[in-house]
Amino acid sequence: MKAFARLLDQLILTPSRNEKVALVRRYLGTTPDPDRGYALAALTGDLHLPAVKPAVLRALVAERVDEVLFRLSYDYVGDLAETISLIWEAAGASEDLPLSVVVERLTSASRGAAAAVVGDLLDRLDPSSRYALLKLVTGNLRTGFSARLAKVALAEHGGVPVTEIEELWHGLVAPYGALFAWLDGRASKPVNLARGPFRPVMLATPVSESELAALDPAAFAAEWKWDGIRVQVVSDRGVRRLYSRSGDDISAAFPDALDAIEFEGSIDGELLVRHEGGVAPFAALQQRLNRKTVGKATLADYPAFIRAYDLLVDADDDLRHLPFRDRRARLESIITGKSPDRLDLSPLIPFEAWDELATRREAPPSPVIEGVMLKRWDSAYLAGRPKGPWFKWKRDPFVIDAVLMYAQRGHGRRSSFYSDYTFGVWTGEGALTPVGKAYFGFTDEELLQIDRYVRDNTVERFGPVRAVRAEPGHGLVLEVAFEGLNRSRRHKSGVAMRFPRISRLRWDKRPAEADRLEALESLLETTGA
Repeated sequence: MKAFARLLDQLILTPSRNEKVALVRRYLGTTPDPDRGYALAALTGDLHLPAVKPAVLRALVAERVDEVLFRLSYDYVGDLAETISLIWEAAGASEDLPLSVVVERLTSASRGAAAAVVGDLLDRLDPSSRYALLKLVTGNLRTGFSARLAKVALAEHGGVPVTEIEELWHGLVAPYGALFAWLDGRASKPVNLARGPFRPVMLATPVSESELAALDPAAFAAEWKWDGIRVQVVSDRGVRRLYSRSGDDISAAFPDALDAIEFEGSIDGELLVRHEGGVAPFAALQQRLNRKTVGKATLADYPAFIRAYDLLVDADDDLRHLPFRDRRARLESIITGKSPDRLDLSPLIPFEAWDELATRREAPPSPVIEGVMLKRWDSAYLAGRPKGPWFKWKRDPFVIDAVLMYAQRGHGRRSSFYSDYTFGVWTGEGALTPVGKAYFGFTDEELLQIDRYVRDNTVERFGPVRAVRAEPGHGLVLEVAFEGLNRSRRHKSGVAMRFPRISRLRWDKRPAEADRLEALESLLETTGA
């Protein structure tokens, strides 16, 4: 357990993607089975343990530690798992239990007994291992290490392409004994017995208008870039599945989209929501995401459909090696004649020159369009992000000046800093109203500057949250970039931002110069959101 706890600590404190991959690769090479398999499942989100709610953990620690001491410690540390791991008064000496023993004890415990098992394990582990245990049972590792990166590390460990790992993944079960036996050279490659397998998606490279001058427009097809989520829909011998771009099975949240599939094969597309014959803003799609089940009312209010981009497999024919022109022709023949309610075809944008396409890009036919996709007619479908075949030419983000109102301490390596910021704009009555929250977009140096400002200008405290002085003549103005705006009944301002991030600190501006709510309401009218 100590080795897994050390890995989590290192991942949290390591910002570099490549260094994170190297850490996991070394762990896989030095850790025996089945511990490394369970660790891999935890990092990819495929380790399913009985969930222990924070209230249960608080009740456990209340039996050992003074309530006031725990509350003050939690307020200082800012992370529940870290606080409990440090303050827990163990009943005996610590042990270095194998991760597999911990997992097996938790998975064999009934729902009612899970809390008691966690308490016993906390007694037997050292503080760093307790922290890892609590992260496991709360399902919140927060390492900044994605399932995709875990598969990259696994591929590097075995010296095989990551695409081979991804295409096998949904037919495997933790602790992946057969997979490691193959990667270590002890056995042949495991057979993928899963029906409806995921195929790694092809991604596009960002491109600017100036870079387009070096490209031949006749070599590219152009499509609209829709503001939904990239998906792969698969129908294979009676098995229908819907995958996210990272290979997560999201079928349960979108049964309506799956029910309408009338083909055998695999289609790459965009998951969207219908609204009055058009496409609803991303906020409507969010009503369907991250759900295990969906009620009839939600299905009726937010009907999902797939806008098809590409055809990867047609029946038993793998088409990924064919040029895009041929795959597109096969896709059109499959979708023609089908009901467009749940599955339709992404239209191509006719153009002959880049300036002509630029004009169309600035005036898209729907506010739910983020920009333009460019695909070489002769491009094969390659996993990952190869540079050259596909480009994404996004519209410039919207930008406003807002005033910092509240700051909250972060998690992990940011737990000692105020790094989550709520910002607002002025109403017609001269008051600030919150319009969004952001926790990235700034440098580490700027984080230190904002953290110092928050501590020096706190006017009220609410646990880990501080209200910051924000007046027309005194406050911190943040330049906030965002991808879109939607109406919202949940927010007092009536608006919700899409992907807000801090783009600049405006130390040069007085808060009175920040934007007003009318500007955002006008943007809502302009975009039709």
